[in-house]
Amino acid sequence: MTYPEPPLREPDLPRTAKVRPTALRTGWTTGACATAAAKAAVTALVTGETQPEVEIGLPAGRRVRFPVERCEVTGTPPSRAEAVVVKDAGDDPDVTHGAELTATVDWTDTPGLRLAGGAGVGTVTKPGLGLAVGGPAINDTPRRMIGEAVAEVVDLGEVGVRVVISVPRGEIMARKTTNRRLGILGGISILGTTGIVRPFSTASWRASVVQAVHVMAAQGERTVVLCTGGRTERAARALLPELPEVCFVEVGDFTGAAVTAAVEDAMTGVVFVGMAGKLAKLAAGILMTHYTRSKVDLSLLGAVTAEAGGDPALVAAVTEANTGRHAYELWEAAGLLAPAGDLLCRRVRQVLRRFAGPTVTVDVAMVDFAGSQVVASSGRWSG
Repeated sequence: MTYPEPPLREPDLPRTAKVRPTALRTGWTTGACATAAAKAAVTALVTGETQPEVEIGLPAGRRVRFPVERCEVTGTPPSRAEAVVVKDAGDDPDVTHGAELTATVDWTDTPGLRLAGGAGVGTVTKPGLGLAVGGPAINDTPRRMIGEAVAEVVDLGEVGVRVVISVPRGEIMARKTTNRRLGILGGISILGTTGIVRPFSTASWRASVVQAVHVMAAQGERTVVLCTGGRTERAARALLPELPEVCFVEVGDFTGAAVTAAVEDAMTGVVFVGMAGKLAKLAAGILMTHYTRSKVDLSLLGAVTAEAGGDPALVAAVTEANTGRHAYELWEAAGLLAPAGDLLCRRVRQVLRRFAGPTVTVDVAMVDFAGSQVVASSGRWSG
């Protein structure tokens, strides 16, 4: 059945995703901290003096100073130096907050900069990240920042410097990231496009979703499975055990960004697995579903209830429900969860097909709130 087409909307998040009485404190990316450590270590190598602080330039031109946690020089004249800058992520809930970005430097016989990853910095094992397979997971902007910072201290056309970036406990930190799924093994990534961490950054979250889709495409996969979180991903992987792990992408609120990336990468199939609340928002044409920018359309859920055969009292109760979950519970109590859920999934499929265009097939599944089973779908898993 074809439903009235809602307008497609992909609202943006505010700079911070939570309203607070005071502004959230910004912090520094791993790339900025690695750059500061590298410059401090190279300065110590050149001067023979430990560095208590260091100044670097950020990509936008701003210059900032970092305290140096530890700095050591070896040899007379100096042949090796090491500096540590501790990452301050500000008020961002970042697993690398407090990480000790460490740069160990020495001279080489060939002019220029040799940049390497040490312990705790991940190694790239899959294409699709814009980095050499087998090399360290140090992204382009941090690489450029480190090169520019080192060049402020020495003439790289005349002398050679090797810089090894390491992060103690980086491998443990990486367990809480998506690095393994992206093919980054053994540690964290050295990241950042601006040098600044903005708390609850829309850009960083969106970028991670888009990157995950690109990595999947680079493996030659053509079906992407979009999940809203850990519980829905568990259900999705049980539903589609034949697909490799890289195909499953946790999109959070950024379904629209993920679908756009999938189309750009010539994906042929999109599967969306979610719970009732997110599905209700998508069915209403909302492709960015964060609570600050969208609400569940309960009148839409009321219409679904009526179409599924709900009596007027149930339709009224669903229309006045507190949340999408409340509507789900009302359907379940009335024995209408499967038919109403199937209808909701079909509406979502219709929206996603409009957004993705005719070259992509779309399937949608709804899971229970434990993420333990699929309770409805757009057709593929119904009945």
